[in-house]
Amino acid sequence: MTCCHSERSEESRHVVDAENAPEPISAPWLRTGWLIALFAALGLFAANLILGNLNQDEGWYLYAAGLISSGKIPYRDFAFTQGPVMPFVYSLAYPVIQWGGLAAGRLITAALALAAALAAAMLAARLATPSQSRLTALVCFILVLVNVYQAYFCTVVKTYSLTMLFLTGAFLTLYHALARRNGLLTMLAAALLVLAAGTRTSAAVVLPIIFGLLWLERRRFDFAGWIYFALGGIVAAIIVLGPFLVQCPSNFIYFAGRYHTLRHEGNFLSAMIFKAGFASRVLQAYFVCFVFWVAALTVKRLQKNNPAAGNSGLSSFLRRCIWISAIAVSLVHLSAPFPYDDYQVFIYPLFAIAVTLMIVDEVRERDAKWVMLAALCIALASAISSPINQEWFIEGRELIWWRAKDKPPLVKLRETAGKIRSLCQPNDLLLTQDPYLAVEAGCTLPHGLEMGQFSYFPDLTKEQAEKLNVLNRDMFAELLQSCPAPVAAFSGYAFAMKAPQITPVSSADKTLFEQIIGKRYELLETVTNFGQASTELRMYHRK
Repeated sequence: MTCCHSERSEESRHVVDAENAPEPISAPWLRTGWLIALFAALGLFAANLILGNLNQDEGWYLYAAGLISSGKIPYRDFAFTQGPVMPFVYSLAYPVIQWGGLAAGRLITAALALAAALAAAMLAARLATPSQSRLTALVCFILVLVNVYQAYFCTVVKTYSLTMLFLTGAFLTLYHALARRNGLLTMLAAALLVLAAGTRTSAAVVLPIIFGLLWLERRRFDFAGWIYFALGGIVAAIIVLGPFLVQCPSNFIYFAGRYHTLRHEGNFLSAMIFKAGFASRVLQAYFVCFVFWVAALTVKRLQKNNPAAGNSGLSSFLRRCIWISAIAVSLVHLSAPFPYDDYQVFIYPLFAIAVTLMIVDEVRERDAKWVMLAALCIALASAISSPINQEWFIEGRELIWWRAKDKPPLVKLRETAGKIRSLCQPNDLLLTQDPYLAVEAGCTLPHGLEMGQFSYFPDLTKEQAEKLNVLNRDMFAELLQSCPAPVAAFSGYAFAMKAPQITPVSSADKTLFEQIIGKRYELLETVTNFGQASTELRMYHRK
């Protein structure tokens, strides 16, 4: 027992010494590397903010934030298909969003992503040896944000940036908690993971993973961190999720959980094709990081007798936590009926941290400059050559000719919203299934359409639909017949899909809805290549 205690004490001293050891003064090439990486990341953010394609999700996330700022509660008062944290966070800045519209929402999202990337770089530095910490931080930042795909999905208003910040912040806090044997910091780390799960549901698997690993390693650290972690998670869950389980338990459970399992995936072959496509697109999006991972594995195998330097007990434990968490979340995404590749955006920084540490472990200090240069040059080349850049300027292809965009999608959204404002008063109803139009125009959506194109649940009874704050077939037809909105606007997403299966609306239903609109509204203008997928937007004025 004395020997074991002595070993743990020695390990504790090693961890503390490693944490407090002085780092070498930053070399000029490191400062230059940081300057280039930061400018590249900010440039990608700016390009995607102004030129990036619109995404339908942006509208209902921001509209939900506006509803919360006016006193409404998600699930109880309106439908919402993710955890409640993001709209509450964005509601704090809703006056800015009202002033700047979708552009302001994108700016806030990009700022959160930048903070998350810096937290990831700091964590990677803490898990490396002191002599390599600055190199590790820079390479990690390059892999995370000098990536046009990651920058795009961390700029458009989605849950990913905020989830990234909570996740990287949780792991960074856990590092300091275990290094200092601090119970309060351990509780805070668990609370941050609860906030991540409350922002993006699939992040919920990380919390039990970390708890289980802390319990398994409880003897190594000579610290009951798992108890503090469990306590922090329970308290945070009660505070963050408890009110919804009390006020509207069935709605919360349906939208935060069951809704995501009800999508159809067709037969087995089509399901496998979807999953193969998911894997292929993820590899394409993060090709640079995958290349560095393969390179690190190859070098590690060739240098069998060169153990990883500085891989202390705490570093080894957190590296294992990071790998298992990244793999577990990826498997959850892969198991989804429709696994979109952008689901991986919020978990990717953990993969980048793990790969960076593998690279730096095999690098001698004299080769550090070349590793940084390789990471920066390859990442910049990949970003410049990404097909996403083409989408900033190209609308599509007609026969052999590329069609250039006449205006950036954001500019076209703002101009269209300006025309709507000229036809109605502030906070007037706007009949549309494109919530970003309502946000940009400062209008209000009819109750039941808060989820835009995902608001139509034709197979529900009226009682079920009213309880969930969505519309069934009869309710949707009744809304179109009686809505007093002076202006209506319908893009290609209108009357297009039914939830929760996310399958096409029947032609009979679509014809009925369009006939109702034709009787009550007069077509004013048609906007071509509008919004997500560049569909046609039809603007109407009530007769």
